[in-house]
Amino acid sequence: MLPVVSIVGRPNVGKSTIFNRLIGSRKAIVDDQYGVTRDRHYGESHWNGREFTVIDTGGYQPDATDVMIEGIREQVHIALDESDIILFVVDTEAGITSLDMSVANLLRQQEKPVLLVANKSDNEERALNATEFYSLGFEELFPVSAINGTGTGDLLDRLVELLPEETEEPESKYPKLAVVGRPNVGKSSFVNAMLDDERCIVTDIPGTTRDSINSKLVYNDKTYILVDTAGLRKRRKVEENVEFYSAVRTDRALRDCDVAIIMLDAMRGFEAQDKHILSEAERFNKGIVIVLNKWDLVPEKDTNLLKEFEEYIYAEVPNMKWVPIVSISATNKKRIGKVIEVAEEVIQEREKVISTPDFNDFLQRIAKERPLPIKRGHALKIKYATQVKSAPPVFKFFMNTPSELPANYRRFIEKRIREEFGFKGVPITMTFKQK
Repeated sequence: MLPVVSIVGRPNVGKSTIFNRLIGSRKAIVDDQYGVTRDRHYGESHWNGREFTVIDTGGYQPDATDVMIEGIREQVHIALDESDIILFVVDTEAGITSLDMSVANLLRQQEKPVLLVANKSDNEERALNATEFYSLGFEELFPVSAINGTGTGDLLDRLVELLPEETEEPESKYPKLAVVGRPNVGKSSFVNAMLDDERCIVTDIPGTTRDSINSKLVYNDKTYILVDTAGLRKRRKVEENVEFYSAVRTDRALRDCDVAIIMLDAMRGFEAQDKHILSEAERFNKGIVIVLNKWDLVPEKDTNLLKEFEEYIYAEVPNMKWVPIVSISATNKKRIGKVIEVAEEVIQEREKVISTPDFNDFLQRIAKERPLPIKRGHALKIKYATQVKSAPPVFKFFMNTPSELPANYRRFIEKRIREEFGFKGVPITMTFKQK
């Protein structure tokens, strides 16, 4: 698991600009108005061979009572709980303010390294004036200009020195099934139902991660690691916080699992965040199962309703019709075992290996079915191909001019691979090399 660095400070000191500088993109919106950063942002950075997660937080105002500001304040508290290192950002142009002192009081209570970042030190005079911030009680001060990058190298050098060693979870001989999805779709209800099932043998695996709960599940004589990524519930139940940290934890769980069990609320349908989680699981090349929970609450069900729901989801993601869909009721334990059974099918499909002779025979057949196009006066030709990896499956194609192979023909190849060889619930990677 990557170490976590949080950026905190009062409003309008340049936290989001520093965040963008660290992750190398303009992911966070930057504006001079207070409170622009409301939704939390997180990304990954690397420096001197180390990688770490960076969290951008909203401007901290300890005493304001506005509902949005309360939500931002709550997010800052949770970010501090999650962090290994804290970057406390101040503004050399404005100097020390009462809000800076309030943030400093909060951070001095943390038993974690705090690096004081004096932003907007755009010239030598401001860099010298930044020394006044030592009075806030922190030993390490870094004058920087997030706009032009001045001083950020020294900051990153020290940050990397303080990073804890990246914790690698021990390689498990059992496949990992990560239950992911938006908050309140029934992830924990499903996990609890599975672990309480009389067919299951359960033992706890403590301390594997700090942000998910892993349990060993034996179902139908096969053993799995079941990962519950339920949303964080600390202090007040601020919905915005739960949404954000659920996203952080979903990202981590997706990177580490073998199969992503993406849970939807059948009463709410297929929403934008569900689509995002699905695309992330595909991007990480994980096995995928979509689960429609709370199916018992859907009114007026008939025999065609599930098929209609499936068609509705596939219409939203037309290139992912290979993902299986299962309907369940976690609270009533209806069909919950089917989820594990389908996940096992996906695991088997993910580990499938197609022999090179069989695969090249298949390519010859589909080339006759739909000849490769002619580009720039010469015919494109795939000379041969082979599966170079399984779990996840990767196929390498050798051809004359791969750069000219159109995207629609690549989609055709993938569609025919699935029709011929299956790979249910499994993303397929195809690479094309010149030969």
